This record gives sequence, C-alpha cells and structure tokens, in this order.
Amino acid sequence: QVQLVESGGGLVQPGGSLRLSCAASETILSIYAMGWYRQAPGKQRVLVATITRGGPINYADSVKGRFTISRDTAKNTVYLQMNSLKPEDTGVYYCKAVPGVLGPEYWGQGTQVTVSS
Repeated sequence: QVQLVESGGGLVQPGGSLRLSCAASETILSIYAMGWYRQAPGKQRVLVATITRGGPINYADSVKGRFTISRDTAKNTVYLQMNSLKPEDTGVYYCKAVPGVLGPEYWGQGTQVTVSS
C-alpha cells in the first residue's frame, strides 16, 4: 500500500505561483504512474497532470504552459509547479499513485488551493 502526503497549498492572488509536493511512502521508481487531480466545490475530480515511470507526461488543456509536473526520485516526491494561477484553478488538489499498469490506485488526503484577490 502506497501512502501519499500532499503539501504546499494555500491562498494566492491571481497571477501568483505555488508548488505542491506529494511525498510517497515508497520509492517512486517502482510506481507506474503518479498524478495530480483537482476537485472544485460541487464538481467532479479532474486530471491536472500525470507522469509515468517511462517519462510521458500529460497535462489538462487548461493548465498547459502554466503548470509543470516533475519528480525527485531521491526524495520519493512528485511536484506540481503552478504559475500564472487563475481563480478557476481553485480546488482541492489530490495526488494519485498507480503502482502497476492495471492499478490499484492510492490517493493522498488533498491540499487546498485558493486563487483569489
């Protein structure tokens, strides 16, 4: 079972930046894919960015050019650098780990990001 702990959320003004961190309980080199998802109030959880063990990265169209997902294998941590934040980026950001190609899935507890002036 993979345990995930997110951090780095907070309140930021439009145009600002935040960096989210997701620390895994085991080496991320053994995890097939990891990703960040956002859940806005009253809405479904949606994909923001994913990175796989082989390297391919996917971004939601709404964050391309503004967000960057990366990983530090020495720290077993995946990051989400968020720049040029917009109010519509507001939500709870969850980290997900999928150890194998067919699952299972593990989720962190989430971290709140609020973009508001």
